[in-house]
Amino acid sequence: MPHRVFNLLVTPRRAIYMIFFLAMIFAGCKAVGPDYRKPDLNPKGNWQAPMQKGLSGCPADPNFLAQWWTILNDPVLTDLISKAVENNLDLRLALERIRQYRLLKGIEEAGKRPTINASGGASWTGTSNEDGTGRVIKSYSAGLDAGWEVDLFGRIQRSIEAADASLAAKQEALRDALVSLVADLADSYINVRTAQIRLCVVKQSIATQAESFQLTQWQNQAGLTDELDVHQARYSLESAKAQIPALESTLAGAMNRVAVLSGLAPGTLNDELTDPKPLPLLPPAIAVGLPADALRRRPDIREAEYELIAQTARVGVATADLYPNLILSGSIGVDALTPAELIDNALDPSHWARSLAASLSHTLFDAGTIRKNIEVQGSLQEQALIQYESAILSALEEVENALVAYAKEQSRLEHLSVAAEQARIAEDLAQKKYQSGLVDFTTVLISQQTVLSYESDLASSQGTCVSNLITLYKVLGGGWPPAGSDNTAGGQNTSETQPTP
Repeated sequence: MPHRVFNLLVTPRRAIYMIFFLAMIFAGCKAVGPDYRKPDLNPKGNWQAPMQKGLSGCPADPNFLAQWWTILNDPVLTDLISKAVENNLDLRLALERIRQYRLLKGIEEAGKRPTINASGGASWTGTSNEDGTGRVIKSYSAGLDAGWEVDLFGRIQRSIEAADASLAAKQEALRDALVSLVADLADSYINVRTAQIRLCVVKQSIATQAESFQLTQWQNQAGLTDELDVHQARYSLESAKAQIPALESTLAGAMNRVAVLSGLAPGTLNDELTDPKPLPLLPPAIAVGLPADALRRRPDIREAEYELIAQTARVGVATADLYPNLILSGSIGVDALTPAELIDNALDPSHWARSLAASLSHTLFDAGTIRKNIEVQGSLQEQALIQYESAILSALEEVENALVAYAKEQSRLEHLSVAAEQARIAEDLAQKKYQSGLVDFTTVLISQQTVLSYESDLASSQGTCVSNLITLYKVLGGGWPPAGSDNTAGGQNTSETQPTP
C-alpha cells in the first residue's frame, strides 16, 4: 500500500519541542465517526393484556425479582437453584467469555501507551595470517527504542469504546444466562412434581379399577353378570396401567434435566427428588410494571444495545483510516569495545547516541478499500440496530403472551377443578347404582375413565399454572442481582458481574 512518509531527523532539543507541540495540537481532537445515540424505541403506556388473576401494573421490586423463586416457598427448589448457580456449565462459559473480552479490552487500551524495546549485541571480526599475526576486533552495543502512535483522529479511542461495549455485552450475556438457568431449572423441577402427582392420580385410578375388575369377576362367577363386564373392566384397567411407563419416563427425564442444569451427572439428584411433594401455591398478587420497565430490566435487550454501541464505535475505527497516521519514535544506544567500557558509557550521557523521529503516513490510493470498509461497518451497524429493535419486539411479545397464558390457565384450572369434582361424584353414584343393579357396568366404566381423565388434566393444569408463573418472571427479566449493576443499557459498564442470585 503506497504511503507518503516524512522522516524528520533533527537535533534532540528541537525534536522534543516538536513532539510536545504536535501532542498538544492533536490531544483535543474529536474522534471521527458517529457518536452513539440511544434510539427512542421504548413503548409508551401499559400492557395490552388485561390485568387479571392477581396481575398488577404496579412496578416490581428489583430485589424481589432477583430472587423471585422465593415466593414459591419451596426449600428444595431454593437449594437446587443455589447449587446450579455454583456449578452450571453455561454460567462458567459466560464468565470465561467475560474474562476473554476484558483481556481484549486491555489490549486495545495498551495502544494508547508507548512501546519500549531493549536490544543488545556483541560481535567479533578479524583476519587470520599464516604467521599468526591476525587481528580480531570486538564490539559491544546496547540500546532502548520507543514508539508511540498519536491518536490524531480517535482510531484507538474508538477501538477502546468498541471493546468496552463488547465487554459490557458479555456481562449482560452472563445475566441473561442466569435468567434462563433459574427459569429452566424451576420449570424442570415443576415438571418433576407434576409428573409425580399425575403418577399418583393414575395409581389411585388403577386401585379403584382393580376393585371394579374383581367385583365383576365375583358377579360373573355368581351368575349376576355376563363376561362382557369382566372384559370391559379388564381393558379399562390395562389402559390405565399403560399410562405408567410414559409418566415414569417423563419423570426420569425431568429429574435428569434438573441434574444437568445443576452441573451434575444425570441421576445424581434422583434420591433428593424421589419423594413426591405438592406443587407450590400461586401468589395472590404479581406486580409486572410497565413495558418500559421490562425492557430496561431484560439482559438480552441490554446486550443487544451494547452490541449496537460497539458496532457504532467500529464505524469510527474504519473512518479513522481515511486520515493521516502519526508515529513518534526515539532511541538511545551506546557502543564499546569491552563489556566494562559498555557499562561505563551507558552511565555517561555524553556517550549516548540519541535519535528522535516523527513519521507521518497517509494512504493516497487504495482503490476504494477504506471507504468500502466504512460502508461495511455501517451496514453492520444497521444490522445491529435491526437486531436491537427485533429483540425489543420479541420481548414485548413474550411478556404479552405470558400475561395472557398466566391468567387464562388459571381460569381453565377453575373449570377443571369443578369438572373433576363432579366426575368423582358421578363415579360414586354409578358404583352404587351398579351394585344395586340399576345401571349396567358401561356407566361405571365411563365414569371411572372420566375421573382419570379430568384428574390427570387437573394435575397438568396445576403444574402449567406454576410453569406460566415461572415463564412470566423469566420474560420480565427476573433472576439476576441488581446490586452493583443497576445501570441501564446505553452507557458503558465495566463492573464485574457475580453469578450469584
